[in-house]
Amino acid sequence: MISIKKSLILSMFLIGGVLFAQDPIDSETVTVVKPYTPTVKDANKIKQTPSRSDSVRTQKRPVKYSIFSVPVASTFTPAKGRATTLKRERRIKVYDNYASLGFGNYGNLLAEFYSNLEVNRSDNFGVYVSHNSSQGGIKDVILDDKFYDTELNLSYNSKNRDLGWKTEIGGRHQLFNWYGLPLSEDFSNDELNAIDPTQNYFSVYAGGEIELYDSFFDNASAKFRHTGDSYSTSENHFNASGNFEVNIADELITTNIYADIVQGEMGEQFLASENYNYAFMNFGINPSLLILRDDLTLDLGVAFFYSQDVENSDGNFYIYPKITASYRLGGDYFTPYAGLEGGLQQNTYFKFVQENPYVSPSLEVKPTDNEYNAYVGAKGKLSNAVSYNFKIGYQSQFNKALFKRNPQANTLITENYAFGNSFEVVYDDVNTLSVAGELNVDVNQNFRLGINAEYFNYNTDDEAEAWNLPDFKASLNADYQISEKWFAGANLFYVGERYDQERVVAITTGEPSLNTISLDSYFDVNANLGYRFNDRLSVFVKGSNLLNNDYQRWTNFRVQGLQLLAGATYKFDF
Repeated sequence: MISIKKSLILSMFLIGGVLFAQDPIDSETVTVVKPYTPTVKDANKIKQTPSRSDSVRTQKRPVKYSIFSVPVASTFTPAKGRATTLKRERRIKVYDNYASLGFGNYGNLLAEFYSNLEVNRSDNFGVYVSHNSSQGGIKDVILDDKFYDTELNLSYNSKNRDLGWKTEIGGRHQLFNWYGLPLSEDFSNDELNAIDPTQNYFSVYAGGEIELYDSFFDNASAKFRHTGDSYSTSENHFNASGNFEVNIADELITTNIYADIVQGEMGEQFLASENYNYAFMNFGINPSLLILRDDLTLDLGVAFFYSQDVENSDGNFYIYPKITASYRLGGDYFTPYAGLEGGLQQNTYFKFVQENPYVSPSLEVKPTDNEYNAYVGAKGKLSNAVSYNFKIGYQSQFNKALFKRNPQANTLITENYAFGNSFEVVYDDVNTLSVAGELNVDVNQNFRLGINAEYFNYNTDDEAEAWNLPDFKASLNADYQISEKWFAGANLFYVGERYDQERVVAITTGEPSLNTISLDSYFDVNANLGYRFNDRLSVFVKGSNLLNNDYQRWTNFRVQGLQLLAGATYKFDF
């Protein structure tokens, strides 16, 4: 009851206060003592973090576990991994020295020795000796037909950063026999016994060459050779050449200079009134401009020569074209080319002997004027393994040297080479049309094959035929690496028909009777087989004229039949 009274009194008090507050202020003046400045009571940070009560959350319990190991027997052994390497070919050991020796039927002997001695890091001294001989024994040959060829060469070369140079000296001895008596003639025993068919050729030489790597003077070479024989023939031959190269406006200008001097005296005067002497001095210069434009290669040059015939006091000037061009139409697959070239060729007794060792020591020697050689052709690849070259040419030559058999002299002349068993050199103006083709096949890295053939058509001025020049030549060469140890090779060649002249000097008139004869074409097969024990030692077998053909390389000079030669080669270092 008391509570009700207290509540009633309080309510009345509040209502009265409200009514009093609604009373209007009228026009009273209110004076503000200071502006009202509200303040915010300082806030206190709760220090204690409230606890969280979650009846759903469960407490983590630690997990305890253990492993129970049991040994298991196993026979499996995993292989160790190994990195794969590229298969590389073993580098072939190069030795500084080798010796080769072989023996065969007909008393054939082949020997070679080479040694390269290192003087220091830039200089080397070389020795080369070769010997090739046969005791003869050709079927139905009456006179001695043995031969041998021995050569010694000593060289010294040096190379450094700026230049390289080489010098050499050497000598050569060759023995041949004029055994090619005419089969149509019957010689008495006294005549045969009186013939000494042996001819010896001797030559010594010295030369050198130099090459500059960073100079407009590119290279130069010079060589001197003295040649003699059993019949007092003597010849001195000196030739030198130099090359200069200059780049102007990205074009290469090349200049070649030549000097070629020969002097000699023939030891015999067969069918002549006196011994033949000769001396020629040839000098030449050949400037050229090389132009390279993408796939085009053009070499524009001209050669000027002066030749002095010292014995006859006669001199002549010559001008020759030196122009070649090629254009790659199909990359490496098809490249047509063309050329127009000429030059003055110095003939020597030594060169004639190397081409035909059965010449007489009474030759006429003079230069050949190669007026021009014009040709067009194409070369390229049929595939990465097959390449080809095809060419058609026409050549004009003045004073071209031709080998023709010497006449069979009358009984008053008794020289050992005067029985129709030797050759002379005649000169004629000859035009030659030629068609040539070549094919090379690399079947794989171990087998390579090369085939070439060439057809000739000659037109002579004075002579009835182009004596002893074949109308067709062809050859095949093959090399086969059978295995790492075994290797083989083959060489097949064919030589077409040739013409020679048979001449017999009449006793009464001294005039020779002329008769053109034909030499049959011939085919020869040669092969070799070898076995390599190691990098040092190998053995070989060589076979020549495997078809046992009885052909004539020169008129009445038949060759040996089937020839077999076996030997060994040993390489070593000192």
